Amino acid sequence: AQVRFKLCCTGVTRLISQSTHLPLRLTMQRQERGCLPCTNCFATVPQDKWYAVENFGKYSHMLGPGLAFVGFDCCSCCISFRSITSRVEQNTVNVQTKTKDNVFVTCKVAVQQSVRPENAYDAMYKLANVREQIESYVSDVVRSSVPHMLLDEAFEKKDDISEAVQKKLEAEMTSYGFQIHKALVTELVPDASVVASMNEINKQKRLRDAAVMAAEAEKVRVVKAAEAAADASQLQGEGIARQRRAIVDGLRDSITHGTNESLSTDKISELLLITQYFETLRDIAANSKAQTVFLPHSASAVVDVASQVRNGIMQAGAGGRM
Repeated sequence: AQVRFKLCCTGVTRLISQSTHLPLRLTMQRQERGCLPCTNCFATVPQDKWYAVENFGKYSHMLGPGLAFVGFDCCSCCISFRSITSRVEQNTVNVQTKTKDNVFVTCKVAVQQSVRPENAYDAMYKLANVREQIESYVSDVVRSSVPHMLLDEAFEKKDDISEAVQKKLEAEMTSYGFQIHKALVTELVPDASVVASMNEINKQKRLRDAAVMAAEAEKVRVVKAAEAAADASQLQGEGIARQRRAIVDGLRDSITHGTNESLSTDKISELLLITQYFETLRDIAANSKAQTVFLPHSASAVVDVASQVRNGIMQAGAGGRM
């Protein structure tokens, strides 16, 4: 009988030791040991975990944080523990899909979930892998939503995608003992060539706008310069006219002063032309860049110039009357 008991204990111990080397069914849970060596009679549960008590591999009950007496155990053969965290954990899922305008994008979704205290048993024993299950649901929602959107529209409606993913996960993961706090679309990454093309389009658009603005500025500058030149010419002409009028009045007064005679229009024109003639000579001499100019300079030449101008004006007036 003692030999049979030893063989039975040895087989159970070997079975338990083999089960500890199996891959865990959940990334959030792990095998635990009691707080005393060589026995699992007592267990100290941390604040951020729950312990599932298993008697010979069968679930018995759940332990909360603190010290607890579980039962009699010999060399961890009768009682074993499995723990799961009560913290909020985040899974990042990368889903590659295509938009309505045939642009491949990688959608990064961050899912924040935690175990419901009242459903810790379901969270431990129902799912084989929480991460893979969440990735499947997220991929299903993203690949059914994004293909109906253009690339720009997908960037604008990230919140709608997040809301759809969260609703799907809340409806499906509740039965497995998990609470979904938030599902966020953190990033939409198009293909590198698409990003380069979009940057080039924006660059060329801004260069075109800059060229248009530069042309408009040059147009305004030229127009304003022309308006300023026109105003300056007008004011200069008015000033020259007043100057000529003052000169004529001064010549008339100086010639007819003290006499009862009056100058005719022809005499006044000759005086004005002679004055302009001498002013022209003065300007030629004052200009340092002026080249040599040969002009017939004599009193008779001045009279000839005056007569030629007068005759040209009279001929022009006669042609207009005809």
